[in-house]
Amino acid sequence: MKIAILGGTGDQGFGLALRFSKNHEILIGSRKAEKAVEASENALKILSEKKISTTIKGLTNSEASKLADVVIVSLPFEYTISTLKELKEELKGKIVVSIGVPLATAIGDKPTRVITCPQGSVAELIQEILPESKVVSGFQNICSKCLEDLDCEVNCDVLIAGNDVEAKKTVISLANEIPGIRGIDAGKLEISKFIEQITPLLIQLNIKYKLKGAGIQITGLNL
Repeated sequence: MKIAILGGTGDQGFGLALRFSKNHEILIGSRKAEKAVEASENALKILSEKKISTTIKGLTNSEASKLADVVIVSLPFEYTISTLKELKEELKGKIVVSIGVPLATAIGDKPTRVITCPQGSVAELIQEILPESKVVSGFQNICSKCLEDLDCEVNCDVLIAGNDVEAKKTVISLANEIPGIRGIDAGKLEISKFIEQITPLLIQLNIKYKLKGAGIQITGLNL
């Protein structure tokens, strides 16, 4: 499978690129191709040191979107609308995974606060922008440092929401490829607002207890 990660030069997107590269061809997207190429070369170097052979390419967001089967949106909240409006045609009919959180850092405030989206969540905002795409929400609550450390078993659950059943199954399968992660179907896309708002809580716990990467686990659920 070809997986594009728009904004794959950032910490969260880069970590997912490393993790998914073991089984899939990765296309790191950026507004500037040179930044994407630099990130892809860095990823290949890290993987080579672990003796992992894979394919990772750096492209513009548009080029990556055209070629991909699944597109992960790992953009800063403040750039989400403007970027995706330009990619409607490239993303038509595709699975688009929203990993964004409307953190108040977008307006210069604290990362332990969120901005209220009129649509309810970043994922629902993306679905509104891309009505012909299959938007799935997930991966918001994984620490980027844990993702980037390939020796680390992430050890958390990933709550996944969406309105398209088959698209959700695909994303849950991807989540389960990462050692230590369990993908859980959390319901319709509207539930994303609750999933996204777990992130500032985890950030606060990381700060308070000086943790590397707090996560969540759902107890009593046998899948």
